[in-house]
Amino acid sequence: MIKRNIIHIDENKCNGCGQCVPACHEGAIKIIDGKARLAADSLCDGLGACLGECPQGAITIEERDAVSYNETEALENIMKEGAGAVEAHLKHLRDHGQTAYLKEAQNYLHKKESVMKEPDLDKPLACGCPGSMMKDFRAVPKTQSAAAQGPVVSELRQWPVQLKLLNPSAPFFKDADIVVSADCAAFSYGDFHRKFLKDKVLVIFCPKLDDDLESYIEKLSAVFKANAVRSITIVRMEVPCCGGTSQIVEEALKRSGKNIIMKEYTISLQGEII
Repeated sequence: MIKRNIIHIDENKCNGCGQCVPACHEGAIKIIDGKARLAADSLCDGLGACLGECPQGAITIEERDAVSYNETEALENIMKEGAGAVEAHLKHLRDHGQTAYLKEAQNYLHKKESVMKEPDLDKPLACGCPGSMMKDFRAVPKTQSAAAQGPVVSELRQWPVQLKLLNPSAPFFKDADIVVSADCAAFSYGDFHRKFLKDKVLVIFCPKLDDDLESYIEKLSAVFKANAVRSITIVRMEVPCCGGTSQIVEEALKRSGKNIIMKEYTISLQGEII
């Protein structure tokens, strides 16, 4: 047993819709007795590709004692679903930089080629994790209004901005309107400062790549408890894994026992509000 990140499914929130099942590239989630359940700790890699697929917000990442993730066991489980599922799994490993697991999977498939041929990862694949799928926007024409021309003044009112570094007792949180943003949103949405940040306090984090999200929930909850926060604006990307941004804020607000006005905006990969 080791302490590591692994998914947690809140059975009280889960309605058994099953949307998380195809989003898990290891086949670790099954619908059992009308609820989504983790079939085995050894099948969950803890990367959280399934987070944004749950409409009920029932899936989160927690850090706890669990057996190590087993790539061979996961691959054998996925092979039951056919070549397409194996191809998606390998791309998932490649796109998330899991080179050791990818090599292990490829070696296993090479040995078992009589059972299933190893997919060609050099060709374009039809599926994978949307959050890390490569896209090139250089050929897409961009326009800019006359009002936006010239230097744009920064609307940032405080430092630091990373949730991991913030102090819940910082004076700028008092009577604040807070923007909680996924890391990528400000780079994708060109008018982020004027649209979202003006006269607000900024908190940023990544629900997919940052460690110990439970501590983020506790810190945000402490911010809400300790301060008369006026409003919360969530800004997230459209990719499924970014749904964790909303889940973390909602859980933190629930634990704080406060009733705070909350709005959410979703940004497309090409920088539009959707």
